[in-house]
Amino acid sequence: MFRWLPARLRTSSTTATAVFLLRWALLAALVGALAGTASAGFLVALEWVTRWREAHSRALALLPVGGLLVGLAYHYFGNRVVKGNNLILDEIHAPSDTIPLRLVPLVLGGTLVTHLFGGSAGREGTAVQMGAALADQLGRWLPRRERRLLLIAGMSAGFAAVFGTPLAGAVFGLEVFLLGSVRYDAILPSFLAAVVADAVTRAWGVGHTPYPALAALPLTATGLGCTLLAGALFGLAARFFATLTHGISRVFSRIKYPPLRPVVGGALVAAAMWALGTMRYAGLGVPVIVEAFQHQLGLQDFALKLVLTALTLGAGFKGGEVTPLFFIGAALGSALAGVLPLPVALLAGMGFVGVFAGAANTPLACVLMGLELFGARAGVYLGLSCVVAYLFSGHHGIYTSQLIGQAKNPLLGRQQGRRLNELG
Repeated sequence: MFRWLPARLRTSSTTATAVFLLRWALLAALVGALAGTASAGFLVALEWVTRWREAHSRALALLPVGGLLVGLAYHYFGNRVVKGNNLILDEIHAPSDTIPLRLVPLVLGGTLVTHLFGGSAGREGTAVQMGAALADQLGRWLPRRERRLLLIAGMSAGFAAVFGTPLAGAVFGLEVFLLGSVRYDAILPSFLAAVVADAVTRAWGVGHTPYPALAALPLTATGLGCTLLAGALFGLAARFFATLTHGISRVFSRIKYPPLRPVVGGALVAAAMWALGTMRYAGLGVPVIVEAFQHQLGLQDFALKLVLTALTLGAGFKGGEVTPLFFIGAALGSALAGVLPLPVALLAGMGFVGVFAGAANTPLACVLMGLELFGARAGVYLGLSCVVAYLFSGHHGIYTSQLIGQAKNPLLGRQQGRRLNELG
């Protein structure tokens, strides 16, 4: 490519950088357009099924049937793509085959069915998988190294589009696959794809949930101590969620016929929600997240959402973990307002991003997400809660195919190159 340029210009660092910029501006724009359009359609469909479920609460009884549909679809048509986000991470670490395009309708349909009948799940997994799978179709004609960059850009684009946070989305793609390290050669593709995907989603007329701008609060010794304590609790909550979800998945793996796993899980989730007498913990739970910023919630909201989400996803339903993690974190932070002398909205915001930072092992992306969603005036509190939560979650996380590039704590010893699932 660009062989028509004089040799002197082809070997110039400035020319090489300009060529790289032009090449990836075109590729990333295409990736962003595909991911943004797919995410816009997904968000519209998700809003529709959520409204339908809220108007027909008895549909919860059909959750096992929905589980059977999801299980059968993946068993007979999606055996290779059943790993979801972990498949994408595996392909980034060791590229082998192009991600099958059928991942897109499978994860889209599976997520919509999960939400239609009241499963407790999120949406980021769907958007990230669709973005990466669509981007990877372009990688058929690119060298292996550039295919990795496409996959990272696709993940960034999907994340940015579904949450309306282009900066957080860009850094999420750079940070998520290698714990403790950032791949700088993918910065340009990730940022361009994330920005374009967010713009395309908004251009389709699809908006995002508005959250309150957090007020500025001077950092005092008391505030610092409370922030460190809260961050530690958020990290431990993230660690418990990841451990519980993987543990439930291992238990359900004992059911030899995979399509039956979400059937049993769906029956348990439906029975639990029926016994509770509320659909408060079904689906994304965005109304409760917003409520957490307005007044103090009880610890039961945090605990019940955590258990029901772990059961839904561990049994094999599709969706994502991130929005439920927002719920879990915001509810926990809101509940802590009863014992910590910080504003309830600030604690909810700290928990919102802190639990996610610990569970996904992406502290930098979560700091940026906090700034994009809640404003910069509470940035110190948001940033500290993310960093401390990341440390206290240990070498655990929701994505078992993450590799450890650098141990979180030098006292833990050398863990480089090992996967999270190898460390328990």
